[in-house]
Amino acid sequence: MTTDAGRMTAQERRGTPVPGADEPVTRRVWTVPNAISAARLALVPVFAVLIAQGHDGWAVLVLAVSGFSDWLDGVLARSLHQVSRLGQMLDPAADRLFILVTLLGLAWRGVVPWWLVAVLVARDVVLLVVLLVLARAGYAPLPVHMAGKAGTFALLYAFPLLLLSEWSSVVGHAATVVGWAFALWGLALYWVAGAAYLLQATRVLVGARRSGA
Repeated sequence: MTTDAGRMTAQERRGTPVPGADEPVTRRVWTVPNAISAARLALVPVFAVLIAQGHDGWAVLVLAVSGFSDWLDGVLARSLHQVSRLGQMLDPAADRLFILVTLLGLAWRGVVPWWLVAVLVARDVVLLVVLLVLARAGYAPLPVHMAGKAGTFALLYAFPLLLLSEWSSVVGHAATVVGWAFALWGLALYWVAGAAYLLQATRVLVGARRSGA
């Protein structure tokens, strides 16, 4: 690993392709993936109102649309070569905000316990501190770990199922089992990705310190 790993280069700031990178990263704002991420952000307050008012059917639909759009914007960003700096910040921000608001709504309704909220929020607080340390050292955010994306998908699938678990029927019982399976797998993957990100950031910072010694 070079001592400049993770540091934003002049090429990256200009939005030109970086040799060896999987995808050129641009500074474009008006892209299809960014529009999808913005739409997903706009759905957050809609979902909050729906779940607060007990409109579970519509809330499940909003969650399903959000989960699908999270997958779609990543696919389109790569296939259309529209990976952008804004998208790299907007997409995970939309994911985390949706997860947080959803968890708070489900916990307030008594669908999930508050400890689940605390464990997931604690992970994001740890990563926020890591990002601040990296930024202070002059580094851009490191690439998102695949386990983190898988954990996010699992959680976004878990939430609609946990809402359906409120139904007093065979569907509700099945949704309880499958929903909690997704939730626990998502929680585990979320923390695995957080640990991997923390380890990667530590290596980058230690390498930079050694090179400057």
